[in-house]
Amino acid sequence: MWEKIRIVFTIKELRTKILLTLFFLAIYRVGWHIPLPIINQEVAAPGTQGEGFSQFMEKVSIFSASDLSQLTIFGLGIMPYISASIIFQLLGSVWKPIEELQKEGETGRKKINEYTRYLTVLLCVVQSWAYVSYVARPDATSGISRIGEAFQNDAGGLLFGWKLTAVLTMTCGTIFLMWLGEQIDEFGIGNGISLLIMAGILARMPMAGFEMLKSAKMELVGLSGSEIGIETIIVLIFLFVAVVAGVVFITLGQRRIPTQSAKHVRGRRVYGGTRQYLPLRINQAGVMPIIFASSLLMFPQLLFSALGQWFPKASGVFIPLANMFSGGNGFMYNLLYVAMIYFFCYFWTAITFNPKDMAENLKNFGTFIPGYRPGKRTADYLEKVMVRITYVGAGFLAGVAIVPTIISSSLGVSFSVASFYGGTGLLIAVSVAFDLVQKIDSHLVMRNYKGLLEG
Repeated sequence: MWEKIRIVFTIKELRTKILLTLFFLAIYRVGWHIPLPIINQEVAAPGTQGEGFSQFMEKVSIFSASDLSQLTIFGLGIMPYISASIIFQLLGSVWKPIEELQKEGETGRKKINEYTRYLTVLLCVVQSWAYVSYVARPDATSGISRIGEAFQNDAGGLLFGWKLTAVLTMTCGTIFLMWLGEQIDEFGIGNGISLLIMAGILARMPMAGFEMLKSAKMELVGLSGSEIGIETIIVLIFLFVAVVAGVVFITLGQRRIPTQSAKHVRGRRVYGGTRQYLPLRINQAGVMPIIFASSLLMFPQLLFSALGQWFPKASGVFIPLANMFSGGNGFMYNLLYVAMIYFFCYFWTAITFNPKDMAENLKNFGTFIPGYRPGKRTADYLEKVMVRITYVGAGFLAGVAIVPTIISSSLGVSFSVASFYGGTGLLIAVSVAFDLVQKIDSHLVMRNYKGLLEG
């Protein structure tokens, strides 16, 4: 392995791309720690802004390459751009003009990217204004605002000016991250946006591990969940390796459908007639079902908590409902989580995978699946196979998604530590790492070297 890494850095073009990518990621990490103007990070800790909102920020920060609790210039992260991209991808299946742009090739893709940037700016303004308006409120217990006492009694002039400055700063921060990701795509190696998200996820691991070890006891205390001992640490290490191995297995898992190309006789030579495979990924939807399901399940907790504060007389009804959706420890929460993951797996697969178009492409290239006539019969067969393997992929995603809540509740560790053992963060990190390795392998194979994963 060390010899392969040495070979990677001996190739000038590949070395330049890797160093540029590391430089861009370093810029992102520096900006990740720069706070907004006139912010006191030590006043009003994240938890004092409300338990529901604190958990909401912690979960969203995992897959947005941001830290919403620290009020930095990159506070929104790259999530507005991802949301805009998802919106246009969904519109492409239901709105004819966007669908036609998608079929125009490179020209249509550039136009859709332009519209995506415009929508990203709009989402940044709306989200950042709602965010700074919430965090600028005085703390419920201390009465101190994060932006200082000078703004607390202000009639609106200075406070409005600070909000406008903060909104413009956070919007520019997200646009800069979007530009940084595009620079990585063009001059670096790997997918820029995905690498930014992975960098944000991996940057949390050392601090989360340090906090866990600081509160742990280096002695045998059992697996009761009240204290963290040597047994808990050993179990966590074993679970981490097992979950990563499972994620790798399913991420690379494919259902290979045999295909046969038709023979073409040209003169005295016969072309075609080769037997190939059509690979269908088991996890066709990727991490999108978990992102959608976890995002939607955050809002009931915030809604019921707010209703409990607005209507104190009905708090006996709303507070238990809010607690049912907080932390994900309840049976009903996990049941809804699994059901929504299954729904969004099939929903996202139906959007991204079109068996009719695939059957037409096979027919146009003179390729067919043995035993099935080209056209509708082939499309029906592909759809049936995709329904079956999606069921397996959705079951795997559901299992990985609830691993953090099970670990957090049964072993007594914080959610920030348990989130590295499953869920969106781990899936994104593993998927991006494999994509990066495959891009490096393509450079090595092109120069007649063995890939990093080859024996």
